[in-house]
Amino acid sequence: MKWLIMVCSLSILVGCNNGSFIKPLPLEVSNNAVALVNHINGPQFYTFNGLLKGKTWKDITNNAYVYSNDSWRKLQIHQQTLPVLASTAVSIGSSIYVIGGYTVNAKGEEKSVPNIFEFDTVNELWKLRTTMPIPVDDTVALVYANRYIYLISGWHDVDNVSDVQIYDTQMDHWFPATDFPAPAVFGHSGGIVNNKLLICDGVKVVPNKNSRDFVASPVCVQGVINPVQPHKIKWQEIPHHSQTSYYRMAATGDINQNRIVFAGGSANPYNYNGIGYDGIPSKASSLVFTYNLSSKKWTKYDSLIPESMDHRALLTDGYKFYIIGGMDSKQQISNKVIQFKVPE
Repeated sequence: MKWLIMVCSLSILVGCNNGSFIKPLPLEVSNNAVALVNHINGPQFYTFNGLLKGKTWKDITNNAYVYSNDSWRKLQIHQQTLPVLASTAVSIGSSIYVIGGYTVNAKGEEKSVPNIFEFDTVNELWKLRTTMPIPVDDTVALVYANRYIYLISGWHDVDNVSDVQIYDTQMDHWFPATDFPAPAVFGHSGGIVNNKLLICDGVKVVPNKNSRDFVASPVCVQGVINPVQPHKIKWQEIPHHSQTSYYRMAATGDINQNRIVFAGGSANPYNYNGIGYDGIPSKASSLVFTYNLSSKKWTKYDSLIPESMDHRALLTDGYKFYIIGGMDSKQQISNKVIQFKVPE
């Protein structure tokens, strides 16, 4: 298996300016929010919330862990932190913002959570920083100018929203941005480099006679943020990476190569247990796509990672990329940390 050779060979490069090597998680978790913060002693990796291996509503967790000094350690959590799925996290300086998610009760009823918690990674202190004007889960959260958090589309209680909400972390202020121009979606993915962002795929809601269907949305849209007026985004649809929509890919911006990187996901949208909305168990993808913002070209790689899905984000330390947890093609929840490099 070619990917295994690559992952193992990369672990030999630790200490040679080729990125960190991260041990498996102490427990299996999927749909977890992840973040990376650079400290004096090197990058630290974080995971929050998600779904444990039982895959029922009782297995939704609010656990938080940090990887530092070559091991994972459980963190204390804020007293108001609920067990949630589909939350997301971003880092700004030494702080991590853990955003939203949704709860599930015994009846299967879901509720979007409005809270955004700030975690001070130096002192390991939490505070409830703010609440979203429109609570969303399964959204894409991106950071611009080391200050603004953009929440792009996502699910709000009963339906998707097209809203782009911006939180100014310096002024503690919310304001709306230019709406997402493609069909409103959840489970989409994206990244940002400087003031250019890219959002791909996800699931749209299509009404029918008796109810509604959850349908894959194979659309990629690039946005350019106005540096003077950050609420103004110039959106433009770009050619799709494959004409197949992948749900819950891991994605991030790669500033060194001026590209956005997408990895894994599933071509069959599914409920949180990994079973498709069509009743068919979903299969994970092993594909990696990159979009170069300079050349405006896609590149596909089919041997960099094992099959993996159900991700909130992709992490990078500038040398390697990291997928923490997730599901495999048998819908089994994993404790693996997939570590890989993408050719330049």
